[in-house]
Amino acid sequence: MLFPTTIAGSLPKPEWLAEPNTLWAPWRSAGEELSRAKRDATLLAVKLQEDSGIDIVTEGEQARQHFVHGFLEKVDGIDFAHKVEMGIRKDRYKAMVPQVVAPLRLKGRVHAEEARVARTHTTRKLKFTLPGPMTIIDTIADQYYGDRVKMAFAFAELLNEEAKALQADGVDLIQFDEPAFNVYMDQVNDWGIKALERAAQGLTCATAVHICYGYGIKANTDWKQTLGSEWRQYEQIFPAIDQSAIQQVAIECRNSKVPLELLALLKGKVVQAGVIDVASDTVETADDVVNVIDAVAKFVPKSNIIATTNCGMAPMRRDIAEAKLMALGAGAKLARQKLG
Repeated sequence: MLFPTTIAGSLPKPEWLAEPNTLWAPWRSAGEELSRAKRDATLLAVKLQEDSGIDIVTEGEQARQHFVHGFLEKVDGIDFAHKVEMGIRKDRYKAMVPQVVAPLRLKGRVHAEEARVARTHTTRKLKFTLPGPMTIIDTIADQYYGDRVKMAFAFAELLNEEAKALQADGVDLIQFDEPAFNVYMDQVNDWGIKALERAAQGLTCATAVHICYGYGIKANTDWKQTLGSEWRQYEQIFPAIDQSAIQQVAIECRNSKVPLELLALLKGKVVQAGVIDVASDTVETADDVVNVIDAVAKFVPKSNIIATTNCGMAPMRRDIAEAKLMALGAGAKLARQKLG
């Protein structure tokens, strides 16, 4: 089937699970009640995607407060009790982050519960997202390793351990989220892709990397205004990504200033093309989706295109996110009719 659909990963959490329209949203409950709420929200996220015509579903990241910290919470060697303020993405914005204070190792499984719940309740292909090594070390303070690269590879080993377990849980596609890849381009080429490949080492399921200019939050939208009329940062890293073992690249294409001709540099990759703008509350039409797919198809073989969202939807209003999901499913269906 041409133009299968997926989402970047996250969906807004229901109001009864966490504070709405907020990143790092506080949970509404604790203990067993929170565990049940996370499970219920995961089922709802899967059902919403199925009803919208999404072909490769995720668990919506409903059990994680944040896409990075949801992983870090299950890692020994991290001090969450004494957070420090740190600039993230080259000081684009500040955040209170935990500190690495000892050797890193997993406490056990990280995402087993939500992966198994999602796998049990859908027959569709299941994608699961994990933060990439470079993005993790850009979101945590180091008081132990004294070397960013060494710490990144330590995290890559832990990510690989969990990724292999997720594959055993029945996950069909594991996606590593690396928004830091468009901030530290020299480091991506020097060691970032190698760390990413270490995280994916030995996987036999499909693998992807998601690169983006970030959520539709003010810090990111303000930063984008400084980038000029064309965003060509990816030109520096796409050739190396194309040579990597990662099979798919997810990138924003709707209302983006990334020149689509850069996608031609990803000759050997499946492209998850963002056809839904998560930085706008305007709901796309099916024709809008078709138009973006058609534009991408000028540089990527149609058989290598997956239609997705530009980035995660976690901070969005639920009603808008759900309407955008419907547009994604309807638009891909229309694209098969018009462009197939």
